[in-house]
Formats: sequence, C-alpha cells, structure tokens
Amino acid sequence: MNLAVIGSGGREHALCYKLKQSPKLKKLICIPGNAGTQKIAKNIEEDISNFDALYKIIKNQNIDLVIIGPEQPLVDGLFDYLNKKNIKVFGPNKFASQLEGSKAFMKNLCKKNNIPTANFGTFNNLKNASDFIRKNGAPIVVKADGLASGKGVSICNSTSEAIIKAKEVLKGKFKSSSTVVLENFLRGEELSYFVIVDENSYKFFGSAQDHKKVGEGDVGPNTGGMGAYSPTPLLTKKLEIKINKKIIEPTLKAMKKLGHPYKGFLYAGLMINKGEPYLIEYNIRMGDPECQVLMMRLKTDLLEIIDLITKNKIKDLKIEWTKKNSITIVLCARGYPFNHIKNREIRNLLKILPDKKNQIFHAGTYKKNNKIYSVGGRVLNVTCVSKNLGEARRNCLAIIKKINWTDGFYRKDIGWRLINKK
Repeated sequence: MNLAVIGSGGREHALCYKLKQSPKLKKLICIPGNAGTQKIAKNIEEDISNFDALYKIIKNQNIDLVIIGPEQPLVDGLFDYLNKKNIKVFGPNKFASQLEGSKAFMKNLCKKNNIPTANFGTFNNLKNASDFIRKNGAPIVVKADGLASGKGVSICNSTSEAIIKAKEVLKGKFKSSSTVVLENFLRGEELSYFVIVDENSYKFFGSAQDHKKVGEGDVGPNTGGMGAYSPTPLLTKKLEIKINKKIIEPTLKAMKKLGHPYKGFLYAGLMINKGEPYLIEYNIRMGDPECQVLMMRLKTDLLEIIDLITKNKIKDLKIEWTKKNSITIVLCARGYPFNHIKNREIRNLLKILPDKKNQIFHAGTYKKNNKIYSVGGRVLNVTCVSKNLGEARRNCLAIIKKINWTDGFYRKDIGWRLINKK
C-alpha cells in the first residue's frame, strides 16, 4: 500500500517508524514531515490547512490510504473533504472530532449519557462565569472550549486567578473560541487510556501516563507534554472494565445515536480517584508524546490494524504488546512553552545510532545543508524500551547527554511517581 501521513511532530515520526516495519507497505510519504521522517519517508512540504493542495499531492503520489496525525485538520474537516473525493482516510469525521475540538460538546455529551466527569459550566460572558467560580470555589479548572495546543487549561488555586483566566478566554486569547468551560477540580492520578475504533467495535490500544507540567515535580505551566511512559500500573483489569463500561462504550453508543459513528484513535484522559475513573478530556488522535512510547511497545503490524479499521473488521484481530516498559523524554527549546528559541543547530544527532530499543523521534526539526536545526518548542523525543522503567529512563538520559544540545532543556524526572515508589 501507498501511505500518506499528515503532520510534522513526534507523533507522526513515531507512526512512520512503525508503519515502515510493515511488509504491506510500498511507499510512505509524510506531509510536511520533519528531519526525522525524512530518513524513513518522502517528505513533501505543504501547508496542511490547504486541503486542495493536499488532495493534489495525494492523487499525484497514488496514495491508497491517508493517516491524519494532528487534531487541527481533523477538527477542520480534512476527513470529510478527502472522503468526498473517494480517498480512503483513517480518522474521525468533523462532527465526531468535536469530542476534542469542543470541550463544551464533550462535557454536554457526558451529562446527557451519565458519563462520569467533573461538575462543569459553559459560559460566554464574564458575569455568569464569575458567579460559577465564586459559588464553586478553588481550586477550579478553567478551559478554553476549542483547541489550544495543550495550553488552554489552567488549574487555578484562587477564585481571583480563575476569574482572570476566564476573562482571558472570553476575550479571545485562544483563536479557536471565546467560550470558557469551568470545571470542579478532580483529585487523583491521571491515566491516558487509548482505544482504536471502527463502526462495529473497538480494541484497547495501550495505556500511558503523560507529564504536562514544564517543571520537575509537575510544577509550572502546562505544555503539550514533557514526557510519558507506558504501560501504567494504575490500569488494573477491574479498572479497565469500569473505564470501558462507564466511559468508552457510552461515548461510542452516543456518537452512533447522533448519526456519526466514531472511527480512528480515541484517547481518554482520565482521573482515577479511589478506584473510580472520571473523564477529563478526549483526544481524537494519538497522544503526543504517548504515541512514541506506544509505538515502541506495539508488536502487531500497525498498517494491518489501520487497514482493518477502515474496513470495519478490527473485531477479529488480536493486538499484541511487549511487556517491557517504554519511556520518552522530550527535549525542548529554551523558553518553551512561551517564546522559545528557533533555528539552532543540533550537532551530535548523527553520531547516535538508533535501534529497536532506543529511538529519537523528531518533532520540531528541519534539515538544511546536511545539518539538523530546531524549529518547534518540543524538538526531540528520546524514547527507550527496557525491562524496567528506571533502566529505560537512565538510557534516555544517557542519549540526551550524548546529544548535548546546549540550547535545549528537559525534565530528568519523567516517571518519577512510579520510579520513586520502587
């Protein structure tokens, strides 16, 4: 099969890495890709918001299947656009993409279908939002309704801070919307739970724990993700049954009832409190950086999985995983998640040889004159697999030390809660 992967981040590099291993693969292109995908796929530079231009590339390259990596083109309706032109696409349609594209849509779906989540309110004016904040008190969570690249969520420890953050959202700080969603703060441990879905059934697609805060010990502002590990021991068989029965299955049933059956990756961000799961958010694609650790643990042919999803035949496939632990540490450009430095050379990458246990997935990079430069805030994902998490992290840190990129920074404590327990 001829495949096109849409996107340029660490998630897309990890997907390309896994797809490349399939005996069914004939050709792999990545639009626009990065310096990492360039080694294993043909990069084609194009603005992924320009659907007409994407279609021309897909036709010219004789692509059989398109895999959309990031959330923005899915929310904007790329699936629907290509589907109308009889292009086979992996991912949800525009309506179903509201599960991530609109937090208000997701929360209202939870309310109507008794899916456990935090008490919430959705507001378009500051007075009503302020009344809700004062009534519920702090801590309280303030969210922009639309997409905000992982930066639209603030956990506020005072009502005054929450009112300021709500005002910022209502004044249009995030271009995606000027609606604010306010939620009661949930205590517990976070869990990333993945399923892969066709119109008839779904399959478990791994668990992970992400680290959103920029600073060690989980302090500072939220980011797109500073690192992750998989699997998480938080997920027991008993808890998994609860997640599926109380959250995943009612969601998929509700989407079918609305006339838009969900298809593709579905990622539930959960809070586990006293053995009970609560839905924090849905993502309509693989997580980033969770995708990186999951692709290192997946044993089953990813292309076969995705092909069966497009044919609604996933039910009979057994998806297998290595029992080993995987961890990824994100190497970021100085200044991230705010104004970060760009266009800085990363000199030592070519000296490090990846293998089945150790990979460097590129995110914000490009290649020019045989040199690799940074362009994004999250630049590289150093990802290792080992028999235990502590060893995997030590291996990641050793590779980062070899890269020795003085313009970058990273968290040394990814997986700290689990590793420190042992």
